[in-house]
Amino acid sequence: MTRKKLHPLMSDLLNQHRQGKMSRRQFLRYSTLLGVSVGAAMTLGGFAPVQKAFAATPKRGGTLKISGLIRKMSHPAQLGWPDPSNIARQIAQYLTITDPDNITHPYLLKAWGVSDDLKTWTLHLRKGIRFNNGDEFTSEDVVFSMKQWLDKDIKSSLLGLMGDYLNSSGIEKVDKHTVKLHLKKAQIGVPEHLFAYQALMLNHKTFEGDFLKAPHGTGPYTLEMYKPGETCILKARRDYWQKGVDGDPLPYLDKIEFIDLGRDPSPRIAALKNGEVHMTSEASIGSPDIMMATRGDDNFFTYLFHSAKCNVLRMRSNEKPFDDNRVRQALKLCQNRDKIMALAYNRAGLVGQDCHVYQKHPEYHEVDTPKYNPEKAKALLTEAGYANGLEVELNVMASVAAATRHAQILKEDAAPAGFKINIVPSPKYFSKWTTYKLGLTAWGHRTLGTMVLNLAYSADENGKPVPWNETHWVDKEFQELLDQANKTIDVDERRKVFYKLQTIQQERGSVGISAFEDMFLVCNKAVQNVSKTQLPYLDINEVWLK
Repeated sequence: MTRKKLHPLMSDLLNQHRQGKMSRRQFLRYSTLLGVSVGAAMTLGGFAPVQKAFAATPKRGGTLKISGLIRKMSHPAQLGWPDPSNIARQIAQYLTITDPDNITHPYLLKAWGVSDDLKTWTLHLRKGIRFNNGDEFTSEDVVFSMKQWLDKDIKSSLLGLMGDYLNSSGIEKVDKHTVKLHLKKAQIGVPEHLFAYQALMLNHKTFEGDFLKAPHGTGPYTLEMYKPGETCILKARRDYWQKGVDGDPLPYLDKIEFIDLGRDPSPRIAALKNGEVHMTSEASIGSPDIMMATRGDDNFFTYLFHSAKCNVLRMRSNEKPFDDNRVRQALKLCQNRDKIMALAYNRAGLVGQDCHVYQKHPEYHEVDTPKYNPEKAKALLTEAGYANGLEVELNVMASVAAATRHAQILKEDAAPAGFKINIVPSPKYFSKWTTYKLGLTAWGHRTLGTMVLNLAYSADENGKPVPWNETHWVDKEFQELLDQANKTIDVDERRKVFYKLQTIQQERGSVGISAFEDMFLVCNKAVQNVSKTQLPYLDINEVWLK
């Protein structure tokens, strides 16, 4: 690749890297977003190439058994949890894939390019890929899938993530294997957004709203059985397009079986130890009990990483009493973070700071952690007109033990400030999650701070909350800064913007976040080549059983 073909912003990246402002990982991440291949970016940065190889020769055959929740599923764009996506992504696939180092690679795409102003993106599809029903994968499938994401009637969270900068009218089919995106405003994160877990590519000829009725994807497996709450069986394709590192066809396994053992960690631990399952999928029900139970056992290994998964204390900012920021601030001051971390999460995580950006997000800027201060909280409540205290209902997911413990601790520690919290366990929390005045909502991991802020705290072009903005909090200054962050590539400048975003959430935002939970994957040592798995997403195309 010659210098004149590089995006003009590459000069800024190279300068930032040479000046020590940008790490190797950050340089590779931004370079690939601008359409430079990983190999070319490593050459430009002067990095030694990384050789990928198996530690042993892969063995073919066998059934990989995984314990995890098997939820109801219909339209992939409407997925609210990563668990069903971990099944669906074995059948259907994404245009891009983001690896554990937050570097995004082409997947169903061969490459992409972006205009100098970051507003026109050209997506080049791989050729020769077919769906499991024999149909060819083409740009018509891409245009169809993207328009599903942006359809207001479908109410996908992708509308909140992408709708601010992309309309359906801006999706152009150039030819059979090329699509152009004409954005309303500059956005650097488009390739990363294409790996959001709802962004699966659908067959435009057969999809009619329910993926289980026509499970046609480009992935390595086909669907044999899907019983919510029980089991799911996937069968390997022998005409799959990808090859392994050895050049042999993928996948290596014959089948994958997902087994729903519920949320209680005890049966999942027992299933691991007696060999009923090879591994656990802890996408939304991660429990440190499993990790503790298998620690020191030579039959298992554990992959663990700090994540942005958290239970968010969320307050409807457009309804009394939480339309008053003094009340919101008072309740946030009642979070005894050390106590919550210890008793609710077994200290397996990072402390939350009332901003939905965690310490490992690439944009994170260091901010002070708010202190537990019931005296100040009581003064704020009095100032807001609640001198005799305030009684509120806190809706909690009944099936999530950590959330229940979290809520009980908050109830006890908010009492001295004058809050009387009545905990209401909700068996079907997510059927009403955007309507609760006060709740504790589980949010999954997102690789980028911009992704979660766009999903949960932004407004559409008409100033209305996006679909997953459950608190209905819309702040003009916050939105303007978020728009700025979405197009800022300078690392220092982006962090400065994020400092303001994080501070605004702390000072007048609608959420309290006490802890970010660690995530992990426990595997029997018979499971090979799982090290590249990006938790909480299961990328098991090249996994084999020893």
